[in-house]
Amino acid sequence: MLRLTEYIRNSVEDKPIVKTSAVICIWNLTDICNLSCRHCYASASSVATYETRLSDVQSVLPDMRAAGVRVIILSGGEPLMRPDIFDIASDIRAAGISTALSTNGLLIDRGNIAAIRQCFDYVGISIDGSPGIHDSFRGMPGAYEKSLGAIRTCMEHGVEVGLRFTLSALTHESLPFIFDLIRTEGIPKLYISHLVTSGRAGTVPYLSTDTYLRDERFIIEKAFEFYENNVPVNIVTGNNDSEAVMLLSLFKERYPLRYDNLYERLRAWGGNQAGVKLVNITSAGDVKPDPFFQCSMGNIGQGGSFSQIWNSNGLLSALRQRPRTLEGRCKACHYLDICNGNSRARAYSVTGDYFSEDPLCTNY
Repeated sequence: MLRLTEYIRNSVEDKPIVKTSAVICIWNLTDICNLSCRHCYASASSVATYETRLSDVQSVLPDMRAAGVRVIILSGGEPLMRPDIFDIASDIRAAGISTALSTNGLLIDRGNIAAIRQCFDYVGISIDGSPGIHDSFRGMPGAYEKSLGAIRTCMEHGVEVGLRFTLSALTHESLPFIFDLIRTEGIPKLYISHLVTSGRAGTVPYLSTDTYLRDERFIIEKAFEFYENNVPVNIVTGNNDSEAVMLLSLFKERYPLRYDNLYERLRAWGGNQAGVKLVNITSAGDVKPDPFFQCSMGNIGQGGSFSQIWNSNGLLSALRQRPRTLEGRCKACHYLDICNGNSRARAYSVTGDYFSEDPLCTNY
């Protein structure tokens, strides 16, 4: 994740650089969902195929904690469709691991908001554009109002909440709408996920290079605008770590004397963290470097411990090289120490090679 607001603020104000080795796990507990979203990497549907057993969750948590996992994001499918979701979240917190919930929000109401506040440190709710665009993208009329209502309910009850938006050719026209929405509603965080064509998202087109560049610039300039005008919103992007290079360029125009500060901060961050500080567990128990990878490194329900899987895999060793050994434009790019080669899953989805160049990189 590229924490735009945080890096701008901390670089301008010359705050200390803080490094962390904490691992974040995105855990897809189920592949059942009450929506049919165009971009779903899990290809979730109304019929469950796999669901991680509660006993498997409970048994693996101590090992995950010992392996450095400090945050688990519960996702799906729609994780709130599991009747034991709050038991799972409580067990995770009892193991000393922070919890987050990634949801479409349709099942959040005043009946379960107290349990959500008690069990989750953070809730991310997806809205992918203006009402018509969101409802079309998510496959349900009226979904926008329900999701926005869930965000309002969370804020009213003291739940730390943010809005999640997927940038694609089908949603990008709503970028200005989304920024206006978070400012008007007082939503404290915006996470913008750049499209990776995995799962059902394989049918969603990428933006043209020129349009994508304009959208990237718009996002970063909004982050500057919000910071410089004391708008209390944290803007974070994901799945396009090369965006940090444009951030550097635009930052230098505004704060040339702090350029080196931001550069060193981005080097300490290290860019793409798939298989390094990010791991995914699918609803079937497969362990992957991030949710968009096609390959499994092992399965927590088939006898292997999490730490064994996490520490003894050739693909992971290659992903953890600094710098990564990559091909194409990435091979000789002098910004590799910042972006770390960007999304390896996106490279694979287009070229069939996890170590080719990422086609969405706009640094020519």
